[in-house]
Amino acid sequence: MNAFVKVMKAVSDPNRVKIVKLLQQNTMCVCELQSALGISQPSVSKHLKILEDAGLVDFQKDGLWVNYSLTNGKSSPYAASLLGNLKHWLEDDSEVVELIKKVPYLNREELCKK
Repeated sequence: MNAFVKVMKAVSDPNRVKIVKLLQQNTMCVCELQSALGISQPSVSKHLKILEDAGLVDFQKDGLWVNYSLTNGKSSPYAASLLGNLKHWLEDDSEVVELIKKVPYLNREELCKK
């Protein structure tokens, strides 16, 4: 039951759900997520760690960049099921629609210079 609860708690926060919806669009770094969500870098990092611990998000280092993406769900059937369903959920939610509109304009080179 612990694995199930961990996944459910991970998506119990609106910002973590938004991160998942953003990562459905593209692999992103913390600066891109921070810009899209309008929250602090430490908050984004904390949310990513919770999502990672639940088996929903993974990261890969690429030089100076740390790229975050959704997992394939192999580590947990609960994570796999949730990720599969979230692909179709909230597609007409106004906040999610506005976030997704920002994705093409997020330029990590510009955002991470600040």
